[in-house]
Amino acid sequence: MDFGFLTILAVIVVLALIVAISAIRIINQYERGVVFRLGRLIALRNPGLNFIIPFGIDRLVKMDMRVITLEVPPQEIITNDNVTAKVNAVIYFQVIDAQRAVTEVLNYINATSQIAQTTLRAALGQATLDELLANRDKINQNLQKIIDEQTEPWGIKVAVVEIKDVELPSTMQRAMAKQAEAEREKRAKIINAEGEFQASQTLANAAQVISSQQGALQLRFLQTLVEIGYEKNTTIVFPIPIDLIRPILDIVPKPASDGSPSAPSLPQKGTK
Repeated sequence: MDFGFLTILAVIVVLALIVAISAIRIINQYERGVVFRLGRLIALRNPGLNFIIPFGIDRLVKMDMRVITLEVPPQEIITNDNVTAKVNAVIYFQVIDAQRAVTEVLNYINATSQIAQTTLRAALGQATLDELLANRDKINQNLQKIIDEQTEPWGIKVAVVEIKDVELPSTMQRAMAKQAEAEREKRAKIINAEGEFQASQTLANAAQVISSQQGALQLRFLQTLVEIGYEKNTTIVFPIPIDLIRPILDIVPKPASDGSPSAPSLPQKGTK
């Protein structure tokens, strides 16, 4: 009698432990639990220790509420100016409504990926190649807005969309390289011309200052000789400016019209 009672008691305790263990559910801090009872949504459970009715009556679905990083595979697009390119992107999104993410879509990660791929091809097809390369911030914001509007009914919030890489055909890369090289040459020629213009203005101003002062040309001539002397050259060929010897030429008497040197003029009588 006592042995049978203890056996029944042990069986009851074991069954109670099995039921208790089956009813216990632990939800992490970054998760939320969606409870279905006989197939019907009844509650949303918070992190911590939770209990459900076991043996298929209640079913708990855990939803990760952390930010998910999704890499969009490379998509071949044709821009508005008929340029073929391959573009890949990365999306950062998270579940903000666990109930809708479970009940409104079968697989929210796969659904978000498919929406991102189609949106990437459609949105970038409306932009030109220059806009795609220069205005990435604006295009990223446009993509984020479009994808977020489509995933909002599923309880998904798309936070950031970033275009990672734009792969162009080799022919287009060569054409862009030639264009960049031509632009660099244009800028170099303009800078060189501006430098020549400024140098000519400076030389003209220097020549005007030197011509206004009688001794400036001689001083500049001597300074140039001193600078050449620093090089310790054995032979110096230096042109002599005509302005340097002009005073000597003015002293020499000019020849007469018949070729004979003109005599110095003598004072006339009656003059003092």
